Amino acid sequence: MSKYEVMYILRPTLDEAGKAEVMETLHGVITSNGGTITNVDDWGLKELAYQIDDMTKAYYVVITIEADAACVAEFDRRSRIHSQVVRHLTVNLDKQ
Repeated sequence: MSKYEVMYILRPTLDEAGKAEVMETLHGVITSNGGTITNVDDWGLKELAYQIDDMTKAYYVVITIEADAACVAEFDRRSRIHSQVVRHLTVNLDKQ
């Protein structure tokens, strides 16, 4: 299993309960596919570098995981289709 860092950005219209539910759903994708989450860093509501879909702010979350390629591919797939995820980026830490 490789180490990855994943950053995802959530819509600013979410309340705390909604944000927690989305985070739990996304983190569940990793754990249900055999991966482990080693660190969760919730940055909170931050200003976007540029406007995305008329949004100027969004919730940033960075997680560090250990997973295989299939688990990461499933997370990427689910992040792309989730309505509350604005953007996401996965970086393989083993290849740096």
